[in-house]
Amino acid sequence: MTAVLLASPLFAGQPAADEKEVWSLEDGYWRDVQTNDLERYRTLWHGDFLGWPLSSPEPVRKEHITDWITAHTSIGETLKSYDLERLVAQATDAYVTVTYRVRMTWVNKDGVAKPSNLRVIHTWIHNADHKWQIISGMAAALDAQGH
Repeated sequence: MTAVLLASPLFAGQPAADEKEVWSLEDGYWRDVQTNDLERYRTLWHGDFLGWPLSSPEPVRKEHITDWITAHTSIGETLKSYDLERLVAQATDAYVTVTYRVRMTWVNKDGVAKPSNLRVIHTWIHNADHKWQIISGMAAALDAQGH
């Protein structure tokens, strides 16, 4: 007896679609940083978030996710530009993890540019409302080779 397995059209290609949606949300994340829309930015984060931003010596929860932005804006800096170098995305069940490098330029109130580069990993979860939110993440400085 031969068994034939057919993929349901409902699920065919879903990981790729989820990855595409999450990449779009990552782009929105950086637009929110650039426009300093902290209210919208906070909606991207799950209530149970745990992560380790570059700006923090210890892991943080959701209540501290804007600290790194306000550290810049409180001294008159704005995010002038950013460029995401998408690396790897992986969809698994209700999660999508993305990895990328971001090259950005902060500008101070005198117009002086300050380049900054990071490598980032975010894991997004499909929450109970069927929205993607960041549940975990970490950022680190690029190494000497820019990786």
